Amino acid sequence: MMTFAGKLILLDIEGTVSPLAFVHEVMFPYARQRAGAYLNRHWGTAVMAQLARDAGVAAFATPAEAEAAVQRLMDADAKVTGLKQLQGLIWEEGFRNGELRSRIFDDVPHALADWCRRGREIRIYSSGSVHAQKLFFAHTKRGDLSVHFSGYYDTTTGSKREAGSYGAIAADCGLQAEQVLFVSDVVEELNAARNAGMFTALVLRPGNPPAPPHDHPAITSISDIVLA
Repeated sequence: MMTFAGKLILLDIEGTVSPLAFVHEVMFPYARQRAGAYLNRHWGTAVMAQLARDAGVAAFATPAEAEAAVQRLMDADAKVTGLKQLQGLIWEEGFRNGELRSRIFDDVPHALADWCRRGREIRIYSSGSVHAQKLFFAHTKRGDLSVHFSGYYDTTTGSKREAGSYGAIAADCGLQAEQVLFVSDVVEELNAARNAGMFTALVLRPGNPPAPPHDHPAITSISDIVLA
C-alpha cells in the first residue's frame, strides 16, 4: 500500500494497467502483419514522411521500402513517433472491426472509477501514440474506460526516461510536479519522473521482468494506492 494526497495520477499502460503479453503477443504482431497492406492502401499520407525521418532517409521510393523500414524499427522496439502513429492507425482498424479488444488487469476498472469519484484527475503517458491510447481504452474487454481520462501523452512530449518530459506534463496540467503520482513498471521512467519532482510507484505485475534495484514504493495492484 502507498498513500497519495496529490491531485493527478499519471499512468503507464503496458505492464502497468495491461499485461505485457497482450501488447507484445497480440497488438505488436497485429500491426506487423498488416503494415505492408496498410502502407499500400495509404501510400503518400503524412505518416510516411515521419516514418522516413524515423528511418533516417529523406523519403521512401516504394511501399515495400517503407514496410522494410517498419519491420526494422519494430525489431529494434524503437520508440519513434512515425512508427507509433502507423501502429495506432492499424490498430484503429482492428478495434473498429472487432478483431482487437484490449486486455486490462482486473483491478483497473474499479480503481479508475474510485479515483474519479473521489475527485482525482487521471491521465496516461505511454510510448504508443495518443490516438492508439484512446482506442485502447475505448475498446477494452471491460467496456469503454476512456471516460475516466482527462489527457494523454506520447513520445511527442519527449522520452519517458527524461525528467523534462514529466516537467512538461505537469506544466500542461497546470500543476506542480509534487501534485502528480506517476505509476509505471519501468524503474528508469520512475527515476526520471522523480527527478522532475513527481511521486512515483512501481507496479509489480505477473509477466513483468524482474525490477532492477530501486527505491520506489512497490505495489502489486493500482488499488494499493490509497488516496488521502
